[in-house]
Amino acid sequence: MSAVPRFEKPGKAVKPSGRFRRMLDRLSSSQEDLESEELQEDSQASGCTRISECADRQIVKVTGTLRTVTLRPRAGVPALEAELFDGTAPLDVVWLGRRSIAGIEPGRKLIASGRIAMSHGRRVLFNPKYELRPLGKE
Repeated sequence: MSAVPRFEKPGKAVKPSGRFRRMLDRLSSSQEDLESEELQEDSQASGCTRISECADRQIVKVTGTLRTVTLRPRAGVPALEAELFDGTAPLDVVWLGRRSIAGIEPGRKLIASGRIAMSHGRRVLFNPKYELRPLGKE
C-alpha cells in the first residue's frame, strides 16, 4: 500500500479503509466528531436532505437531533423554538402559537419536513410536519 493518497474525484482524497486505520481514526477523534459522523450516516440512511445542502425556499425533509428547545415569543405570540442538528449544520425549527409539544425535548431525534426560510443568516423551518424517532433507536 502506497503512502500517497488516492483520488476518486479531483481534490477529494480517499481515506484508507482498513480495520486498523478506522480504529485509529475513531480513537483520535473527539466525541463531537464521532456524534456528527453518526448523525450524517443516519441522515443519509433515512433518505433525508443534509441541512448544509438546504437552500432558501426549498421544500425539504431533514432529520437530526434536537440540541436545544426554548420558548421564545415572536410578535407577542408564543413560539417553541428548537435547534435541529444533523452533523453538517444547524437548523432552527419553530412552532408558532405553541408553548410546548409532547416529546419535543433536547436529545430527541426527529424527522421534519417543510419549506426552508432564511432568517438573520440561519436556516429556519416554520411549523413543520414532524415525526419523532423511536426512543429505542437512539
